[in-house]
Amino acid sequence: MARQVLNFGTVINHCMMKTRLYIFVFVAAMGLSAGLAGAQDPLDGVADGPRVMTLRDCMEYAVSNSTKMRIQQAAIGDAQIDRRDAALALFTPQISAQTYAYYNFGRSIDPQTNTYFNTTSFHNNYGVSAGYDLFDGFKAVNNYKISKTGMLIADSQEKQVEADICLAVMEAYYNVVYYKRLCDVYEEQVAVAGQALAKAKRQEELGQKGHADVIQMEADLADRQYDLTNTYNLYESQRMTLADLMFWPVDEELVIDTSMPVWQVEPVATESVVDFALEHNPGVQIASWQELNAKRELNTAKWSLLPTVGLYAGWSTSYYTYQGSTTNPFWNQFKNNGGEYVELSLSIPIWNRLSKHSAISRKQHALDKATAELDQKRRDVESEVRRAIQDRDGAATAYQQAQRKAEVQAEAYMLNLKKLEQGLISPLEFQTANNNYLKAQADEMNSLFKYLIKQAVVRYYNGVEYVNQ
Repeated sequence: MARQVLNFGTVINHCMMKTRLYIFVFVAAMGLSAGLAGAQDPLDGVADGPRVMTLRDCMEYAVSNSTKMRIQQAAIGDAQIDRRDAALALFTPQISAQTYAYYNFGRSIDPQTNTYFNTTSFHNNYGVSAGYDLFDGFKAVNNYKISKTGMLIADSQEKQVEADICLAVMEAYYNVVYYKRLCDVYEEQVAVAGQALAKAKRQEELGQKGHADVIQMEADLADRQYDLTNTYNLYESQRMTLADLMFWPVDEELVIDTSMPVWQVEPVATESVVDFALEHNPGVQIASWQELNAKRELNTAKWSLLPTVGLYAGWSTSYYTYQGSTTNPFWNQFKNNGGEYVELSLSIPIWNRLSKHSAISRKQHALDKATAELDQKRRDVESEVRRAIQDRDGAATAYQQAQRKAEVQAEAYMLNLKKLEQGLISPLEFQTANNNYLKAQADEMNSLFKYLIKQAVVRYYNGVEYVNQ
């Protein structure tokens, strides 16, 4: 049975009760002074402040604004065009219209008199033709099927890109929360160290403490201030990383919800998750459809050895006149010279320098490669699922141990704080105990976030999209 989670904020509140009391008195006094000067609504300006982004908000924003998604959407557009072109090639004929005009002028030789004479002639032609491949070795049919699979591949690639973006955002988001919460811890530590130093100085004045203890406490306060500054810099760095992943506007502040996530255990059946992932994982689906298209392209290459049959039809007319001739008017001759034709063609490949046989060999190699890639992808996904479940379970155990350690160190910290106030331990001894306490709090938060990420990965393999978790 899982133990109840000890809320990190509760631990801090318990450990820093005296500090919060001092702060409360100070704030109350300041608030009273402000009230005397002029009352102000505490909610003023809240509505105009930046939006607090949850993890889901960050993932949705990143997906909507990522250049990777825009690139993939362009690829989907290309796949849609390929499908349209393949459908038109399969179900519709090719239609074209053509015309030309020929004007001749200058000297020529009369073949009867063998004398030169000036001549001028005009000739033009108009025509419309249509052609349709009755049989082309099922090339058009296969291209249409390949284009439909191409749409499925593009959609799965989009899902894969979306998952990659969301996972990266999740990791960056938890890093921001981790360092923000760690900053809160160090702020509390700085406050406690400052109060301890002030008390030690008063005791020194009364002769109850030596100057060495005061110096040690001043050094401890400086250490806490340094840790706070360094952690805050790390927090800002991680916040910038998250903003970059989200394509957040550089001139706007990114504010996220830094509350601690809820800890929960979700038992899963390993084999069930593996089976689901092998069937629905975008990477496996892409590899499977690519193998299918490789088979179709191989068949197309083989069928190119078969004869092709085409049906063609057209209509054309011409107009001709020369100097000195008596002809019908343009429109009469245009009409009278019109003619139609129908053509049925059969083409039998005999010798093409083995180019088609070479194409068949290449397509066979492409199919072998696609089959191997599918086998490898299925193996990789199965290994990833099993490893993710194992890592998640290990992270859960590590978090429970870190949680217990944090509880023990919190109790030890309170005891050592009282001993310091009573002069039973030196500031150096207290500093050692305090460092252990801080490390335990950091380890607890770090192990929790590791578990949450591992659990999110397992959920994803089990069919729950990152953005919906």
